[in-house]
Amino acid sequence: MKIKNSQRWIAVAIFFLFMLLHQTDRLLIGPLTSSIMAEFDLSEVQMGGIITGSLILGSVFYPIWGFLYDRFARPKLLALASFLWGITTWFSAIAPTARLFLISRASTGIDDSSYPGIASLISDYFPPQKRSRIFGFLQLSIPLGYLLGLLLALNLGQIIGWRMIYILTGLTGLILSILIYFGVKEVPRGSSEPELASLPEVKISRFDFARLLNLITIPTLRYLFLQGFLGVMPWQVITFWSFRYLEVERNYDSQTISSIMIPAVLFIGAGYFAGGFLGDAAYSKFSRGRLYVSIVGVLFGAVFLTITLNIPNENVEIFRTFLSITCFFIPLASPNIASTVYDVVLPEIRSSATSIQYFLGNLGSAFAPLIAGAIGQKYSLETALLSISLSAWLISSAILGLSAFYLPGDMDKMHQALRLRASDLESEP
Repeated sequence: MKIKNSQRWIAVAIFFLFMLLHQTDRLLIGPLTSSIMAEFDLSEVQMGGIITGSLILGSVFYPIWGFLYDRFARPKLLALASFLWGITTWFSAIAPTARLFLISRASTGIDDSSYPGIASLISDYFPPQKRSRIFGFLQLSIPLGYLLGLLLALNLGQIIGWRMIYILTGLTGLILSILIYFGVKEVPRGSSEPELASLPEVKISRFDFARLLNLITIPTLRYLFLQGFLGVMPWQVITFWSFRYLEVERNYDSQTISSIMIPAVLFIGAGYFAGGFLGDAAYSKFSRGRLYVSIVGVLFGAVFLTITLNIPNENVEIFRTFLSITCFFIPLASPNIASTVYDVVLPEIRSSATSIQYFLGNLGSAFAPLIAGAIGQKYSLETALLSISLSAWLISSAILGLSAFYLPGDMDKMHQALRLRASDLESEP
């Protein structure tokens, strides 16, 4: 069954709305950190432990979601994830003690690991040459979700409290579960690949454990998995501790923080969007183009973060400018790495491949907020932000270079398998 163009774009719109509001709920804990710490009398290490708990549980559920997405209808599973988002957020909103808040907040990690189904559907809705820009558009939801969460926290936090804010975001998860269930259509796996797109009907390829186990034999994918293990660490540290860093170490008031964070978040969104388009443009010239864009983003992000954090506190305007530049480069890699995974993996195991990458990313970064909290408590949050981010990014750039070396050969192998599959389908009576 071929999906209609209108159904494809309706699904993209729903995915964007889901990711936007889900990221709002997920990232609210950053700007709400001080309020939550004050209510439960938590230290930086204890608060970092709460964040780590949700990341660990999310890591455990990544391979589970990946397996389910490759076996069953992806839209229905995504609707279930949205429902779980609403319920678990409500549990954290009503938690009366720090221990119960830890448990309930950790349970939100179950739905945090549900994104591979979206990525897999996008790979079947759109051909390879358009995927990075679609991923870049969808990933705009991450900074915009953070911005929406920041505005909610700053404007409503003191009026209705952090608990009521979580009640509201949990409600959006329940509403979106209904919208996803009825509004997103399934499509045969692999139907957008050039070798299969011309066929009148594409038979659904079944999940195969043997192919799943063979993922580790793909050199490009091995290095992308390793990069994922390290590359997410800076994101987790910056996301969860930057707001408090501006509060307690730069001594900025809420108005100044807003004037800094709003343009920074908008530049992150611009970076996702630009990364997707630059990656697709580079891919049209040479197969390694997306990974070259990724390497540039990682290295320039490291350089500009170092400059930014060394700007004196009183130079707010200069700090704001350089932070925005840093935030533009940091996300350039994300949509291109996502697309590169699908350039070397067969359609029926793409959710699992993405889940493994996200699992390793979460596993590698799960303790990053806790480690950053410990470093911040002993030294400073600036030291934590800089040391963790620079070390992870510099190693990641080298790993991406190794991925780029093996990429053309692995792409050829995947397309050869699809051509053979297409030939078998055409020869069937």
